[in-house]
Amino acid sequence: MLTPISDYFVPKTVEEAISLLLEYGEKSKIIAGGTDLLVQVKNRAVLPDFLISIGGIGDLDYINYDKINGLRVGALATIGSIENSSLIRSKFSILAQAAGMLGSPVIRSQATIGGNLCNAAPSADTAPALMVLEARVKIVGVDGEKIVSIGDFFTGPGQTIIKHGQALTEIQVPNLPPQSGAAYLKQTRRQGADLAVV
Repeated sequence: MLTPISDYFVPKTVEEAISLLLEYGEKSKIIAGGTDLLVQVKNRAVLPDFLISIGGIGDLDYINYDKINGLRVGALATIGSIENSSLIRSKFSILAQAAGMLGSPVIRSQATIGGNLCNAAPSADTAPALMVLEARVKIVGVDGEKIVSIGDFFTGPGQTIIKHGQALTEIQVPNLPPQSGAAYLKQTRRQGADLAVV
């Protein structure tokens, strides 16, 4: 049974989403794909009064690459789009492999990379791949934006450095050195979500 939500907002910009977070305080939560948050709400592990859906902010759904800056992935890029991206498969294959291990095809079509990281579950498949790739994340808030290494982003199980009134907007992956390679292997005792190890 889902808990009653007082209101559901659909901002058109990141700035509007940040403003809503600040206005409604600790009782508000950002939602995108909802594959983690809605389960937590259903299980009453998280009880927000207000949901702020960023799913309509098209500026956050992209996969871009250039030879100087490397890979840029918007927070709303789905795990499925990362898994199936020919660009990511050819240049950052470990990330595509990790994305392909997350949940079922239906979950991958809905789950976002931003949500997978912000949920900060120890079983998150994309996190160890991004750590190996020395990725950074862009966090935006009322005080502007900052870039943080993925290793510094997580502070514990289910915890990140994101403060209320901030949002993760982009994942940045530098170019790999020549002749480098990586592979993502998942060893589990059971078929469900197991904990990741780097």
